[in-house]
Amino acid sequence: MFDAASSPGQSRRPLPPAQSPADGVPAPRTPSSPTSVRKGPARADRPGGQRDAFFDNAKYLAIVLVAMGHAWEPLKGDSRILEGVYTVVYCFHMPAFIIISGYFSRGFDLRPDRLKRLITGVVVPYVVFETAYPLFKNLVTGSHEEISLLDPWYLTWFLVALFIWRLTTPIWKLVRSPFAVALGIAMLASATPNIGDDLDLQRVLQFLPYFVLGLCMKPEHFQLVRRRSVRIAAVPVFAAALLVGWWAVPRMNTAWFYHRDAAQELAAPWWSGPVMTLALMGCSLLLTACFFAWVPGRRTWFTALGAGTLYGYLLHGFLVKFADYRGWFDHPWLHHPLGEILVTLLFAAAVTVLCTKPVRRVFRCVMEPRMEWAFRQDAGERARAREKHEQAPTA
Repeated sequence: MFDAASSPGQSRRPLPPAQSPADGVPAPRTPSSPTSVRKGPARADRPGGQRDAFFDNAKYLAIVLVAMGHAWEPLKGDSRILEGVYTVVYCFHMPAFIIISGYFSRGFDLRPDRLKRLITGVVVPYVVFETAYPLFKNLVTGSHEEISLLDPWYLTWFLVALFIWRLTTPIWKLVRSPFAVALGIAMLASATPNIGDDLDLQRVLQFLPYFVLGLCMKPEHFQLVRRRSVRIAAVPVFAAALLVGWWAVPRMNTAWFYHRDAAQELAAPWWSGPVMTLALMGCSLLLTACFFAWVPGRRTWFTALGAGTLYGYLLHGFLVKFADYRGWFDHPWLHHPLGEILVTLLFAAAVTVLCTKPVRRVFRCVMEPRMEWAFRQDAGERARAREKHEQAPTA
């Protein structure tokens, strides 16, 4: 990195332009490069901080699967087929999203402007939604749910995890075998029930290897799974996964896929935690590779929505919970194939709307607040502002 300001006694040199750090859920941008921006199709390794259509498409499709999975939860108990599909989707949709988050956290360091964006893009939304969700429940149901910033409520666990993962990014850059270390931590966590529920640390630790894997990945790794041969091979792999999911419904506890409990809390021996961690890691990475293989690399009608996936993720929870509180999922006709398809389409459409620019514009004040008043201006920013003022043409 460049020095933030000139050393005392030295002549001032032109400073590099300020870089915009990644959002809470990283936007598909690569670290800035001094080279000029090239023309042509977007690529994962393109300099200049341009958005890559592939990653925007992947983020949007992953968040749609997240919303659909949440809509299936109240319905899956009456359909073995739906529960099998639910199991397969839960095996890879969050791992895919977390891998992308890790991939675009590679440039994160403890620079003041990046820490500010981590606070405004992750910590502030966590506090807002961790407060809003229980208040929403109290308003709709008349209950007296307490507010607790230490006990992530419903979807907010991901913000806690992202904050912790991001802060530890410099450490993973120093470790010789970061993925192996992260996987070992996840295996130990799966056999440690006394970690407790504070900040949902079980999920933070058990999903950690996916984030670290994203940190270790390079553009060429994504190119490998986007080949035509892999897209073709993904068809029988997903077909086999659906069959296994259907077979496993009465034989397996789907709570394993949530990664929020130790093995002992799932009435299993301690050693099954590390074993299941390895097994689920293998299945998740295989299906995630197949998912990435099917993600279009060109710009589509939903590419622009990839920039608003954090909005869709946090806001769709209110729709799911409202329908649940009102008992809408209890209607018998929703527990038939046509009803399940209707619910799936409605929530896919709803999360799509929640990722659009008008919604983002309304909620930007709590999702991406500027909060310049809350921070000190660092020396680099002051120097850049001073230089800009000095270089401005005079009348």
